[in-house]
Amino acid sequence: MQPDEASRHGRPGASGGLSVAFATSEAEREACYRLRYRVFVEEMGARIPAGHAGLERDGFDPHCHHLMVRDADGLVVACTRVLTDTQARLTGGFYSEQEFDLAGIRELPGRVMEIGRTCVDPGWRRGGTIAALWAGLARFMADNRFGYLIGCASIPMGDGGATARAISDHLNHCHPAPADRRVRPRRPLPPLVGERAGVSPRLPPLLKAYMRLGATVAGEPCWDPAFGCADLFILLESADLQARYLRHFVERRRGAEVRPVGAHIAA
Repeated sequence: MQPDEASRHGRPGASGGLSVAFATSEAEREACYRLRYRVFVEEMGARIPAGHAGLERDGFDPHCHHLMVRDADGLVVACTRVLTDTQARLTGGFYSEQEFDLAGIRELPGRVMEIGRTCVDPGWRRGGTIAALWAGLARFMADNRFGYLIGCASIPMGDGGATARAISDHLNHCHPAPADRRVRPRRPLPPLVGERAGVSPRLPPLLKAYMRLGATVAGEPCWDPAFGCADLFILLESADLQARYLRHFVERRRGAEVRPVGAHIAA
């Protein structure tokens, strides 16, 4: 990777026993890949190529900045990766372009960054951890003057897709992106198996965090058979993030207990 924005501030901040930092060594990046393996492969059942030895990674990772949330002992409990518009041009596009036609997104004014592979250790799935992760992202966006954040938010398909469709319908109705910023999935969801009546559009925690920060949903989801999930394309403007972050997460984080008892922590 060429020297880029993250190298100018490798440590966005720390608070309440949780610290937020960009990985600056291969060992730190591998800690993120191990957490991703446990969450996406062992917990969610994602199918990845053989030979990765407990690491979940792909060809985009060498071009991304990897943001970590660590506990007081320095162990990675949450992570996400950031692909900037600069790096996307060098790699041939954003990861989400594999799943969506981004014609409208390519016309956005200003800088665009993409986040992906966001995951949180099961023992740390609480508001304080997600707030810490977004604190790092918010600072990165502000410091480097990104106008937009994009990404794919995943919804499990274990029930045949009923919940994914219910969530998609709800969010496209309540939080729609403008018409000129809508995207088209390259692989629509497969036909629904079973009944959908009575299915609640209950949002996964990370997707709920997107909505609280002012994100919009830019169309129908794409089916990701390798990860067994439906991916919704999320668009967030930096002006909304700054205002809503302060309102929804900063106050909550001040009073959060950030060290759970008996939690499973990544090595």
